[in-house]
Amino acid sequence: MQAIRRFILLADLGWIVVAMVLACLLRHGWVWNASVLTFVPHLVASLGLWLLVSFLLEVDGFRGGWSYPAILSQLFVAILGLMVTLLAVAYFQREQAPHLALSYFALLLFVGFLLIRCAVRLHLKSLHRAGAVRRVVVVGSGPIARELAAKIARHPEMLCNVVGFLCPAEVATGSPFSSPNAIRTRTFGVIDILRGHNVNEIILALPKPSHPEVLDLAARCRNHGIAVSLVPDPYELYLSKTQFLDLDGLPLLRLQDAVTVSEPTWQRVVDLTVAICLAPLWVPVVLISSALLKYKKGHAFCRELRCGKHGNPFWMYRLNSERFASNLSRYELFLQHLSVTELPQLWNVLRGEMSLVGPRPESPEKVKHYSNWQRQRLNAKPGITGLAQVHGLRDQHPSEDKTRFDLQYMLNRSPFIDISLLLQTFWTLAGRTFQMRLFNSRPKVREEEHRPDLPFQESLTSAHSTQSSAD
Repeated sequence: MQAIRRFILLADLGWIVVAMVLACLLRHGWVWNASVLTFVPHLVASLGLWLLVSFLLEVDGFRGGWSYPAILSQLFVAILGLMVTLLAVAYFQREQAPHLALSYFALLLFVGFLLIRCAVRLHLKSLHRAGAVRRVVVVGSGPIARELAAKIARHPEMLCNVVGFLCPAEVATGSPFSSPNAIRTRTFGVIDILRGHNVNEIILALPKPSHPEVLDLAARCRNHGIAVSLVPDPYELYLSKTQFLDLDGLPLLRLQDAVTVSEPTWQRVVDLTVAICLAPLWVPVVLISSALLKYKKGHAFCRELRCGKHGNPFWMYRLNSERFASNLSRYELFLQHLSVTELPQLWNVLRGEMSLVGPRPESPEKVKHYSNWQRQRLNAKPGITGLAQVHGLRDQHPSEDKTRFDLQYMLNRSPFIDISLLLQTFWTLAGRTFQMRLFNSRPKVREEEHRPDLPFQESLTSAHSTQSSAD
């Protein structure tokens, strides 16, 4: 994984040099003159700034899982910041910045960086198709196992493929991965099955990995050359930055930078700036849509009671179109599909009740059933969009699944992350406009099912029995 990231960084630096040369050629042609030398400081500064950006912001394309909208957004923000910095330095040094050449340079950078990441992705795909990846089995059946499989699927650079699940007998019944074809076998039989499927590694994703049955399986796997990894328990504690320490052979995981409750000042500045600057775009859309709904339904807006920061209730505004109703008209489907119905929440943003990016607010009835762990998402101001929504989670999905993404966002939030998530939301909405089948059928509710196509699933029983699976 680190080798891939280093390759992308080196390729980026090499392309910066090439892009600067091409920008000079586009601006001045093949004629060499003293003005070409003015690009040298910009080139050196670009190399240094991109090194800094790569280490601080992780713009290799794999941050949070491979996603083209995320890559486009992150590259756009990073390159925009790079160009603004170059122009600012030139201005304060009272130098005449070559604006046209730098425009060529920025465009070439964006295209080149995107092609580099696409080439790496294609190479990783070829490795997966050729089977040059580690075959992994997840031991577990609950939310942790499901999330682990989903994260591995979103990170092709790990060169891992989840090929199955193993589930202890006492939790096999009712498992989300349970199947009528699931085989119950003993530990000895499980080892034979793992070796028969050429499994390279098992990952323990259980609430109690110290169970004797699981420990016996881990020991047998290691004895047969199958690697063993572990998701620490309880997982909920590890939604923070961690540091691994080896204390004379005793593994120690130090938790750092817990989710904070203070609201960063920069976020309010970003909220007001973006909402006000985009007002000429969203205000007319809201006015036209509300007028249409007013004429058709008698009421243009509706409000819903939601819990904001620290659980304080507030009224969240939206256009008067009922979610998931079966009798929606075509134009209401259009408004919901493009999330136009949520635009009135920008008024909540201007009032300071919501932010552009943050955990989606939920009703007091849902919040009443939050666990202490889930209540941490109330430490941030709710948002119109967020990390969970970018990953496809909506109101109908469990609060626990959304909480994991929300806490990850709260731990790492920054202006770069917020702007990137906003752009990803815009890319998603832009993509929806090309889905013309919307006008012929009602959109289906997306099911968040992170179950990969697996060739087998087993249930462990009688770990300490000396009988074989054939008995």
